[in-house]
Formats: sequence, C-alpha cells, structure tokens
Amino acid sequence: MSGPVLAAGCVLWRRAPDGGPEICLVHRPRYDDWSFPKGKLKRGETALEAALREVLEETGHHCVPGPALPTARYTANGRPKEVSYWAAEATDGAFTPNDEVDRLAWLAPGTARARLSRPGDRIQLDAFLRAGPAESRPSAQPGPPGV
Repeated sequence: MSGPVLAAGCVLWRRAPDGGPEICLVHRPRYDDWSFPKGKLKRGETALEAALREVLEETGHHCVPGPALPTARYTANGRPKEVSYWAAEATDGAFTPNDEVDRLAWLAPGTARARLSRPGDRIQLDAFLRAGPAESRPSAQPGPPGV
C-alpha cells in the first residue's frame, strides 16, 4: 500500500459588516456534511495549489492564502489521509451550486464551529482564530508601536 491520501484546503474567510471574520463552510450532499473547502491533490500539484483550486471549484471564490494551519490526519475509507490547510481571505467570486457542493454558508466563528460535521475540523478553525484574521493576511506587516 502506498502512503496516505494527500489533500488540501482552506479556512476561507471574509470580513463581516461588523468587522469580524465570517467563515465559509460548504455542504457536500454526497456525505451530507459541512466542512471547509478541500480536496485531493492532482498529479504534480503542490498542496497550496490544490487548496486554492479546491476553494475556487467548491465556492466560486478566489482567495489570497495566508499562513499554514495544522494538518488534519485521519482515516477515510480505510486509508490514512492528510489534509494540509491554510487560512485564506476571499477576494471575489460567486457561488454556484453543483453536484459536489450544493450549499455554502458564511458564518460567524462560533456558528461555524458548531456546524462543522467533523469535530477534528475545529482544530483548524481554532488555530485560525488564535492567530486572528489580520495576521492571516499575507500582506500584514507589523506597524510601529502604538499603531
């Protein structure tokens, strides 16, 4: 048997009108679950390339990747699986339901945490929230003291 199934995804977020983050979750009818956009790597694709492709395919949104988040490791269909994650800020796009993802929800962090179907996915959300959305922007530079 070969190594683990490799996949990648993002904790996709955007600014809510109140200034806080909204987290994007997708509903997959095949599994009847709510999760972060993610999917298997294609041949020759890096994990980050796969994560960004999967976000676009599943949500219709482009995004800017931020820092890496903890890797998820679990067994799926009897095989070990490793999913690499990044925080990613949504830029533009629009969701169109499809066979793989029929619903998308932008949720406050607490609501997203409660809606996640796989309790293990909360590790990535919690890591994102500990870092904070401003630090999840790749262009975020520390300002002078007191700013």
